[in-house]
Amino acid sequence: MKNRPSRKTHVQRYLLAGVLTVIPVWITWVVFKFVLTQLSQIGTPWVKVLASGLRSSAPTASEFLLHPWLQPALAVVITLIALYLLGLVTTRVIGRRLVNGFDSLMVRIPMVQNIYGATKKLVASLSAKPGRLERVVLINFPNQDMKTVGFITRVMIDKETGRQIAAVYVPTTPNPTSGYMEIVPVERLTTTDWTVEDAMTFIMSGGAVGPDRIDYKDTV
Repeated sequence: MKNRPSRKTHVQRYLLAGVLTVIPVWITWVVFKFVLTQLSQIGTPWVKVLASGLRSSAPTASEFLLHPWLQPALAVVITLIALYLLGLVTTRVIGRRLVNGFDSLMVRIPMVQNIYGATKKLVASLSAKPGRLERVVLINFPNQDMKTVGFITRVMIDKETGRQIAAVYVPTTPNPTSGYMEIVPVERLTTTDWTVEDAMTFIMSGGAVGPDRIDYKDTV
């Protein structure tokens, strides 16, 4: 007669199964909650302005717009529409000129210029291919026996040897907005054929979503 699992083992097994089921849902909710909260905070002042404008002509509608459950939702919608219109405008010639003018203004403000300029360059660097190299690479990190995914942000030249040196940003899992900055010789990089989107998905999912094969040992 087979030994039946104890009550404690039974509870632990199903409790663990429940936790593993909830974790992806919880992480998804945390990310979406953060994004929606930020969008809501951006759009809330505009909702209040709209409600204030309707107060004299339509007081009922004004009060309805400020309802606790409607105001955040409307704020998110307004922000998304504004972002869409902003993207539409910036792709036009006049919009690009306005953006360039705004950039020129930002780089003239002390302290702000450092943060804004660095962020702008990082975003621009990730959207273009760094010469003959692929954007997404693997590097030996945190030691020679392990590798991690990184993004080449620029390639420099050693002033004494002429050796190519890459600046590689290594994001953390599951939050890719934090990470490490590594300086790595180009010949020690392992190239991949991944897009930035593929790599970000791989990082945020903890490696659960990604390619079935990878050139682990290939180098430039």
